[in-house]
Amino acid sequence: MRYKGYNVEPSAHALPSGLYAANLTIGNGSSATGSSFSFEAIDYFFEADHAIAYASRWARLWIDQRGKPAAC
Repeated sequence: MRYKGYNVEPSAHALPSGLYAANLTIGNGSSATGSSFSFEAIDYFFEADHAIAYASRWARLWIDQRGKPAAC
C-alpha cells in the first residue's frame, strides 16, 4: 500500500509459540534511489490479520511523525 508517498509493506510472521509477529517495511522512492526501513516484531498477536493491521497503523504513525512526504 502507499501512504503519503511511502511504500508500506506490513506482514505477519508465524512463530513456533503460535503467535504472530507484526513486521513492517517502509520504503521511500524507487528501490534504486530510495531508502527503506525495516521493523521486525513490533508486537505479537494471536491472529495474523491483527498483526498486519497493527503494523499498518504503526506505519502511518511513523510516517506522520516524520512530518514530510517521501521524495518520489
